[in-house]
Amino acid sequence: MSDRTVKCIKLGAELPGLDAPPLPNELGQRIYENVSKQAWQEFLEHFKMVINEYRLDLTSPMADQVFEQKADEFFFSDNYKMPDGYVPEK
Repeated sequence: MSDRTVKCIKLGAELPGLDAPPLPNELGQRIYENVSKQAWQEFLEHFKMVINEYRLDLTSPMADQVFEQKADEFFFSDNYKMPDGYVPEK
């Protein structure tokens, strides 16, 4: 287990960081350097909803593109939008 911490861009606190970049590209490195384990887990839970709303086939390259787009928006954009037609649970 790593003792590495990051100033989490999403949660605004110094928190334990990821053990490795979650993606093998520049976005993965940005997430590794700026996102805590807790915020990454929150994104993964959120992405489950995105999968359902968009009815994504996780074996398709399009799903990978949507995953990266939503991760980038979720962590590094001030105007993240929920999927069209999203209705929050009551």
